[in-house]
Amino acid sequence: MSETPENDNLPVQDTPAAAPSNPQVQQRQRASQLAQALRAELRKAVIGQSAVIDDVLTALIAGGHVLVEGVPGLGKTLLVRALARCFGGEFARIQFTPDLMPSDVTGHAVYDMQSEQFKLRKGPVFTNLLLADEINRAPAKTQAALLEVMQERQVTLEGRALPVQLPFMVLATMNPIEQEGTYPLPEAELDRFMLKLRMDYPQQDEELNMVRQVTRSAKADMLEVSPLRTLLQAKDVLALQKIASDLPLDDQVLDYAVRLARATRSWPGLAMGAGPRASIALVRGARARALLRGGDFVLPDDIKSCALAVLRHRVRLAPELDIEGLSVDQVLQQLLDQVPAPRL
Repeated sequence: MSETPENDNLPVQDTPAAAPSNPQVQQRQRASQLAQALRAELRKAVIGQSAVIDDVLTALIAGGHVLVEGVPGLGKTLLVRALARCFGGEFARIQFTPDLMPSDVTGHAVYDMQSEQFKLRKGPVFTNLLLADEINRAPAKTQAALLEVMQERQVTLEGRALPVQLPFMVLATMNPIEQEGTYPLPEAELDRFMLKLRMDYPQQDEELNMVRQVTRSAKADMLEVSPLRTLLQAKDVLALQKIASDLPLDDQVLDYAVRLARATRSWPGLAMGAGPRASIALVRGARARALLRGGDFVLPDDIKSCALAVLRHRVRLAPELDIEGLSVDQVLQQLLDQVPAPRL
């Protein structure tokens, strides 16, 4: 692994006096410290969602997108705003509604009377962090407007391919309770999301702490993100992504990720299994997890820790198990318990 110009631009954190002389190890340690500092900063704003914060940071470091399912009021929007604040990136929000048009997402051409020419007006998708709020409220035609930018990191307007600025991450939300007036996400779009997270209610002590902080704020029921420190710039996130992608990965761990994804295709109780994109997401997510915990290489536990979030939206439960009241997570947990992990 060779040093890259981006890595040299990482902000300097406090390091132990006896730092290793290997430049690659130093870069990895600095990147891990930055990721952990980012996690600690986010926890100041988003209380009681530590697992979700780790998963979102995993997707950010891995360069993936996130679909968050949770009832209103759990801090989904706050998490994205806090994340954008911490790395100095641009943030945009789209409220998905039944009458939202694809051009409202990507942009459109506007006729300029003075120049007598059409000019492109870029949509909110041209940002670093895009919050697609209640994405299943919009019809499939509008949802599909995100397909190209999520995969290709570009938007085609009037025949021109316009790249979005990097890093680029879509964080979409869904309400699991209300189904009236919603449109199910097509399989092709679900597969574009690296992780699907379930945001649950906080614990009692966490909710007590949250209520205490929010009621001190002058902004009604909103928590402030302005006190959060900007720890790194957008280019530093790209450096983190590069360092994570270079983390050593044993062939046995790689084989384990592929075996997990392939097992879903023939597992009893699953009517549809995950495709090859799941194997890729497992490896990318595991590398990001390893960097976040300060590891020098990827462990099988890193694969296992992000497996539910990677697989739950890529498989479909058999109708008979659905009738019995079993959930996708329960079936996947059985799979994780029974597929043997390598011992390194």
